[in-house]
Amino acid sequence: MDSYLKHYIGGKWVDSIGGKRHLVISPSTEEPCTEITLGTAADVDAAVAAAREAFKTWSLSTREERLALMERIVEEFKKRIPDLARSLSSEMGAPISLASTRQVGAGIGGFLGTMEALKDFAFTERHGPNLVAYEPIGVVGMITPWNWPLNQIALKVAPALAGGNTMVLKPSEECPGNAAILAEIMDAAGVPPGVFNLVQGDGAGVGTAIAAHKDIEMVSFTGSTRAGILVAKSAADTVKRVHQELGGKSPNLVLPGSDLAAFLPATASGVLVNSGQSCIAPTRILVHKDQEAEAVGLIKNLFASTEVGDPLEEGTHIGPVVNKAQYAKIQDLIQSAIDEGATLETGGTGLPSNVNRGYYIKPTVFSGVTPDMRIAKEETFGPVATVFRYDTLDQAIEMANDTEYGLSAVISGDPAAALSVAGKLRAGMVAVNDWAPQPGAPFGGYKQSGNGREAGLFGLKDFMEVKSITGIPA
Repeated sequence: MDSYLKHYIGGKWVDSIGGKRHLVISPSTEEPCTEITLGTAADVDAAVAAAREAFKTWSLSTREERLALMERIVEEFKKRIPDLARSLSSEMGAPISLASTRQVGAGIGGFLGTMEALKDFAFTERHGPNLVAYEPIGVVGMITPWNWPLNQIALKVAPALAGGNTMVLKPSEECPGNAAILAEIMDAAGVPPGVFNLVQGDGAGVGTAIAAHKDIEMVSFTGSTRAGILVAKSAADTVKRVHQELGGKSPNLVLPGSDLAAFLPATASGVLVNSGQSCIAPTRILVHKDQEAEAVGLIKNLFASTEVGDPLEEGTHIGPVVNKAQYAKIQDLIQSAIDEGATLETGGTGLPSNVNRGYYIKPTVFSGVTPDMRIAKEETFGPVATVFRYDTLDQAIEMANDTEYGLSAVISGDPAAALSVAGKLRAGMVAVNDWAPQPGAPFGGYKQSGNGREAGLFGLKDFMEVKSITGIPA
């Protein structure tokens, strides 16, 4: 069992001030795989104090110093790929092949994308008689999830560093090992003491303490909309900046008359990647009535042929979902769709036939889904696709937008025809014939999917203050 019982504060591994031991349960074995210490408000106080002291000098660092540091972080990151992948597979169930490539690669990519943005970033701009300067915000509190943990950590840590900020990170207690390894990476790369601090903990304890802390100027949160609302309320009393990437219920709008065999597999497979545990998974597949049967057949075959298995074994299979609570929620949603009259095409409730323990979900497809069903509204976060039929393209656009979320949308079909549709979709990101945005694209959503953007240039700007200076001659 991996053991990470200390926090990383002020450039040192330190004991918690009153914390308690927490066991992480492997979703594939249902047995403990990692132990951490759930921190306290006192631990957050210590980390914030270290970050505030480090801000005095790090905020004055040059572009060249920040780039050199991030280059060293990337090199140290690459050395730890096997350790990071094993940790992710054990704790949250990502198959080792996925963990060592897309999961860890997304973390490295977050740093590389920020470095590209920083190289040519204009820290001052002229706007008429005004000089506008981009400056560090201060101490940033970061609360990150378990599903793509290194990606979400990197999309906060990298722009915070690039912007001259210091930080306190609280990763998910469901998948904490990768963050501890990242702290080792940061230490090996020579991050100045106090610039990066790690406090392990849960949302009710450490998360709330970060959001409410008077000496934290910004909190950046990725997670559920429900938890994001609580973070915003905790942060309100100190009027800090609240930066959120929250839930999603992404549509996959298949254009009328599309070549389904050519376009649909690449987009529908986004519901299977990472066992469906992606906030941008395009689970609502909208198909014209004349192509419904063909689309259902293609998606059914794709899901039925997807194997489920041990995440620590190499292969193209999918692993379990992260924990018992998620498993129970997904099972309940699958049963609700059956009860409400959707047609189960493949999959369903219960464990796959080849496993007898673990939180594995059968890859599941429903057809005949209507907008009033629970499974049409709630974020499933599992390998479950739902197929809806539409009569006209205008109706399809209305159905796509009929959600409280607005994180991402997918269009399957002719790219030229997709362009006119993309502007009508109320989502922060639209991917055509793919299920995810390309690296460097601003990542974030509309409506209850949050506010602010991460990645690349837009992510860098969101981790900086804007100051206007007047009276300086051009």
